[in-house]
Amino acid sequence: MASNTDALSIEICPSILPADFSRLGDEVQMLEDSGADRIHWDIMDGNFVPNLTVGPDVVASCRKCVSIPFEAHLMVEDPDLLAPLYVEAGCDLIMVHVESVRHLDRTLNEILKLGAKAGVTLNPSTPLDSIKHVLHLVDQVLIMSVNPGFGGQKYLASQEPKIKALKKSIEEQNLTVDIEIDGGINEGTIGQATSAGVNVFVAGSAIFNHPKGPANAISALREIASNS
Repeated sequence: MASNTDALSIEICPSILPADFSRLGDEVQMLEDSGADRIHWDIMDGNFVPNLTVGPDVVASCRKCVSIPFEAHLMVEDPDLLAPLYVEAGCDLIMVHVESVRHLDRTLNEILKLGAKAGVTLNPSTPLDSIKHVLHLVDQVLIMSVNPGFGGQKYLASQEPKIKALKKSIEEQNLTVDIEIDGGINEGTIGQATSAGVNVFVAGSAIFNHPKGPANAISALREIASNS
């Protein structure tokens, strides 16, 4: 596939973490109506990261409420066990952490066999070399710009050289792969992440806590990224 990374569309993907879980179906509908491109599900098992979130039944119940894509970010010890459950729940893209997968090539291929898109995630301290031989299998690479587990953390600008190197590697392999970033993304940080090479942005607090509401937040983030 010919590389065209400069033409990849800007996408804003709200994280569900700050949502009101007592009315989650309404929340995902609100995000779709507000202009979200996808819904980002932070799946945490309390082992790989020190937090516990939602199972596949919750995702499946919300899948019926909206038509925009779902992506599952599996922050879990056993992604091989859980990935099929989240595909069945309606997730279009499954992202696994390099740090939790024993046989990354096999895991990504198994996700693809299930009919979903595959993605790979790197924690802040994880080097790019760990994924250079599987880039041809993925639709997206997620760079963590915080240490995973909790929302509302400060953006780690130290990840920008990694993003630039990743974009260069994608181009050198003549691939088309989205670069997503997760952690501390807001109106003050999205521009520099875009300049580094990111085109897909996960944001939680910046969307749910915006003084003018989620629709204005998503619009502002998209405008800044598009002009950076």
